[in-house]
Amino acid sequence: MHDDLATADLFRHGLELLLDGRIDDWVALCDEDVLVEFPFAPVGWPRRLEGRGRLAEYMSDYTDHVHLKDLPYLEIHQTAAPETVVAEMRARARLVATGQDTDISYVVVMTAVRGRITHYRDYWNPLVVPDSMREAKTTAPKRENA
Repeated sequence: MHDDLATADLFRHGLELLLDGRIDDWVALCDEDVLVEFPFAPVGWPRRLEGRGRLAEYMSDYTDHVHLKDLPYLEIHQTAAPETVVAEMRARARLVATGQDTDISYVVVMTAVRGRITHYRDYWNPLVVPDSMREAKTTAPKRENA
């Protein structure tokens, strides 16, 4: 467990895992009952995922569509609640289906308790979603809350 990591450090560690393509290890940082929200998700995509198992299923093909290359901009803001941080970031990524490079902007609000991510709200830019990923995510069985 990552009990000794402050929330900001846990967030940074998670980003390192994502940059390394270690999706399962990133998901393992989450609490069993994690709540993940995507308020700006495109039509047909889940806006809310409940539980680590559902998150793992959702993220299972991420590297088939997007290869994160680096984070040229990252600013983490501590909130009045030590268990919650707000991060502004920009990622450079390669879209696997086309080989095209793109920038993806995010604002994330993350809460962690006892070294596990319990709530992750991801305000990402859905306009850069590759068509291959859009098709995979909108044709997958729906088991999440809208």
